[in-house]
Amino acid sequence: MKKLIFKILARINRLIIPRYSKRDFTKLSKIDQVLVAYRYWVTINVLD
Repeated sequence: MKKLIFKILARINRLIIPRYSKRDFTKLSKIDQVLVAYRYWVTINVLD
């Protein structure tokens, strides 16, 4: 059940939240840093 929820969140993230892979992480605003951390957290939980 937990994995299914995180898979759904990962799909929503791909559609809604912009990608930060080509940006310099040190120059991101605090809100952008939180979004990157959130995407990372969801990705890690999908892979578990």
